Amino acid sequence: MQDDFQCRSCGSRQGELVLDLGDQPLANNLLGPEDIDKPEPRFPLRLAVCTECWLLQITDLVPPVELFSDYIYFSSYSDSWVQHAAECSARYCNEFNLGSNSCVVEIASNDGYLLRNFAEAGIPHLGIEPAANIAEVAQANGVETRIDFFSEKLARDLVSECPADLILANNVFAHVPDTNDFVAGLKVLLAADGHAVMEFPYAVEMIGQGEFDTIYHEHVFYFTLTSLDPLVARHGMRITRVERTPMHGGSLRIFVRHDSHTADETVAVFREEEAQLGVGSPIFYGNFASRAEVIRDQIHAQLGDLKVKGQRVAAYGAAAKGSTLLNFCGLTAADLEFVAERSQHKQGKLMPGAHIPIIPTEELANRAPEVTLLLAWNFADEILSQQVVYRETGGKFLIPIPEVRMI
Repeated sequence: MQDDFQCRSCGSRQGELVLDLGDQPLANNLLGPEDIDKPEPRFPLRLAVCTECWLLQITDLVPPVELFSDYIYFSSYSDSWVQHAAECSARYCNEFNLGSNSCVVEIASNDGYLLRNFAEAGIPHLGIEPAANIAEVAQANGVETRIDFFSEKLARDLVSECPADLILANNVFAHVPDTNDFVAGLKVLLAADGHAVMEFPYAVEMIGQGEFDTIYHEHVFYFTLTSLDPLVARHGMRITRVERTPMHGGSLRIFVRHDSHTADETVAVFREEEAQLGVGSPIFYGNFASRAEVIRDQIHAQLGDLKVKGQRVAAYGAAAKGSTLLNFCGLTAADLEFVAERSQHKQGKLMPGAHIPIIPTEELANRAPEVTLLLAWNFADEILSQQVVYRETGGKFLIPIPEVRMI
């Protein structure tokens, strides 16, 4: 590992490089057609594991203000994610007996896709969202939102007016470079009997399934329970329950409370599973890079074969993970005609680095390429059900991960 490695959780300088994805553009920095001749910043994208606390982390940071102040990912464009949010909201209201005297806070509340369920139930709430353009959409829809980054300092500002009975953090915990400050903020803001519930891609699934495209500059950390235990305990908190969810190729949902509360049996089960897998050993991470290279080679082989046959190929899903995959594989507009995308905020732009034009999903069936590379493979079931017309007329999807296959 390079000499300047320092774990952002425990401070150790002992680390091992797991995967080098090369210099990559920012995954959500979509270009306008007028920007194509302008310099496009690229940054090293390397994944390392701390061999003291076993936290996976990227080694080269991009300042958060460059990543999140004006953001183009709107959660509401995924039907399955919106449904997931509604189901979670109903569950938490019932399980934690939330009502008009409760306070729910969501960190990185995006366009209000989750908190609107609490707003409609008459439960006091507050969203914390750093991207002003997205926060304004939430505010317009009746979701109380503060434009800011979450931190211990902000938690101290908020706690007097709203000690949180429930703190929600979906797909944000891994994005925050100062992870100790984040957990310290949870400690300050959470009411004595409150619950913090966080969801994020599970590093065990990521490594096991070869999901290298989950890695991009926004995702600073890739968590396991093994690495989370010491981080949470350091701040007087305890993980009291652990659950798996199928979202985003395999995610973890953890319930965190003050350390006066006890853990249930799920925590011990996950600890034992990770111990059996060898999560606390370099061996567990050893094949990740070679799996990424195999997938890249198989994609090149498939696309090469299709080109020889004279078949047209496009892609679906202008997601951040798609940017990582395209740039690692070296795919450009010479390889893929377009990327179909549901979000109007991305349509008309170009994929970072690859410069492939992004068009509305309705155009997929109209333009009818023989094969479409499914970049948003983590929403495969949803997308395949939406693209019945394309598939019935002979269109096929090439799924890249966890294994390259045509359906």
